Amino acid sequence: MESKVLFKETQRFRQWWIWLILIAAFGVTIFAIIKEYKVMQNNFNPVFLAPLLIPILGFVLLFYSRLDTEIDAEGIQVRFIPFHFKFKTYNWNVIGQATVTTYNPVLDYGGYGLRFSLFGKGKAYNVAGNKGIQLVFKDGRKLLIGTQKPDEAAQALSNFIPKK
Repeated sequence: MESKVLFKETQRFRQWWIWLILIAAFGVTIFAIIKEYKVMQNNFNPVFLAPLLIPILGFVLLFYSRLDTEIDAEGIQVRFIPFHFKFKTYNWNVIGQATVTTYNPVLDYGGYGLRFSLFGKGKAYNVAGNKGIQLVFKDGRKLLIGTQKPDEAAQALSNFIPKK
């Protein structure tokens, strides 16, 4: 039996500066290949095109990456494609606390993506912004799930987690 989803969000990497970095990397790579082609002339080896795969793979990876979050009576489901293709469910019976919080993505987790904190803050799934659903499990582990809809997430959480 499926339970009614009270909160649903899909986020993607759409920050202009991330794409600018990838375009710059692609441009530098193209420039280096052209320069190498001019030097090598008749001895140019197609293997020199291999470095193009790195920025192209970066484009594809970021374009198709997405963070899906759902909150329902069962718990919190999260899927960070391409790292998870199925939802990972965190049932309410293993969650000690769930709150919406403000955090610093760079200082707390080292940036965006699938991150691990070196400072005891646990794991994070985030793609943009500085708001997230902070889970503290009964066994002490922590997980932060980024959100662009903090008020809606807090409202959904209030149905399942008592305010302290």
